[in-house]
Amino acid sequence: MQTLSHQESYTQSKIHPHKLALWISLASILMMFGAFTSAYMVRKGAGNWLDYEVPSIFYVSTGVILLSSVTIHFAYLSYKAGKEFRYKGALVLTFLLGIAFLVLQYKGWMDLYGIGIEINGNPSGSFFYAISGIHAAHVLGGLAIMVVAMVQAFSLPFTFLRNRLTRLELTTTYWHFVDLLWVYLLFFLLIQ
Repeated sequence: MQTLSHQESYTQSKIHPHKLALWISLASILMMFGAFTSAYMVRKGAGNWLDYEVPSIFYVSTGVILLSSVTIHFAYLSYKAGKEFRYKGALVLTFLLGIAFLVLQYKGWMDLYGIGIEINGNPSGSFFYAISGIHAAHVLGGLAIMVVAMVQAFSLPFTFLRNRLTRLELTTTYWHFVDLLWVYLLFFLLIQ
């Protein structure tokens, strides 16, 4: 039976520094949104709260962002399998779905405004705009990362490299995170 030295054991079990940085960043984002949702509940309990129906366009945007999670995962699996056309196509489709999500969010905000829920009006509307807007900013960050992934996909020769796989895995993880975060936030805003 072969045993590993202390140094070999450490090398095999250590997490990639970029993955560690991503997980720390995701934890801090989660804590920030946890603080927002806590503040929402406290402020709602204080009174002067307007109840309104969330425009249905937000359900459509949720479906779009969930679909984008499927396509980014498909891109990741396609890269690992050496399927260049599928990998590139799924990356582009994910990017377009991310843009569609933001457009639908904007449309939802306009629908809210149309029913009299203004950003500087009742705190219930202000919280909705703030929470969904800050989430949209994180989606924009994900789209910027996606642009970098697409530039690499289309400008570099298609070869399997561990570093490229790691970057794509980080992109995929972040994208899944913002997708699931939106599902949580919408669910939270609906049940409150």
